[in-house]
Amino acid sequence: MFRTGNPALNSSTFETFDSFAVERSNVMTLQGTATKTGMLLVLLSASAGYSWIELRSAGGIQGVIPHMVGGLIVSLLAGVILWFKREWAAILAPIYAVAEGLVLGVLSAAYEAKFHGIVFQAVCLTAGTLFSLLTAYRTGLIKPTENFKLGVFAATGAVALLYLVNMIMSLCGVGGIGFLHNSSWLSIGISGVIVIIAALNLVLDFDFIEQGVNHGAPKYMEWYAGYGLLVTLVWLYIEILRLLSKLNSRD
Repeated sequence: MFRTGNPALNSSTFETFDSFAVERSNVMTLQGTATKTGMLLVLLSASAGYSWIELRSAGGIQGVIPHMVGGLIVSLLAGVILWFKREWAAILAPIYAVAEGLVLGVLSAAYEAKFHGIVFQAVCLTAGTLFSLLTAYRTGLIKPTENFKLGVFAATGAVALLYLVNMIMSLCGVGGIGFLHNSSWLSIGISGVIVIIAALNLVLDFDFIEQGVNHGAPKYMEWYAGYGLLVTLVWLYIEILRLLSKLNSRD
């Protein structure tokens, strides 16, 4: 059984494809998955750039709230539908990338307005983490054993639970969990741990994609796997932004 902390790439995604691996010629490949992931990243970056420019021209976040809210709703809907209809990934994954890009563009511009240069730093750190972990995975320096997968899965679940409690508290008017938002050393330490957990999910995604190739998953799973990897990268980027903003707040 395969485990991944990324809910888009759950443990049952590839299990049904084993018996068809020999019969199919049009199957998922590593090169194809890398290409699809690259295309999704381009779409996300272009969309983020558009919403960033719109924010600047609007003169404030009020003018781009429809972009952010609309992008958030569409990306969530695309993710939910993909959960049940993986065969639609070739259409829904690009839609998710564009919609999520609208949200990230506004979010990034807001951070950049407060801390000049923070977005460039976050992008570089995210890309560096991706390629470093990919190299470590391909060379065998990091081996996703069952215990490793279970540990990352449990840690990811704990982070999700923490954020859920924080959201419920905020909606109830309590104000959320303070140490998640301030710039104390405790908050910075927790953000650092969350960044590490998000990064380790990339290792699980790499392994899961490779297992999908080995199990002869159909071609459309390249788009689905690219979408799953994009989900992790977006999470990692946002957490790095949060960590850098806390560090800059202490200057």
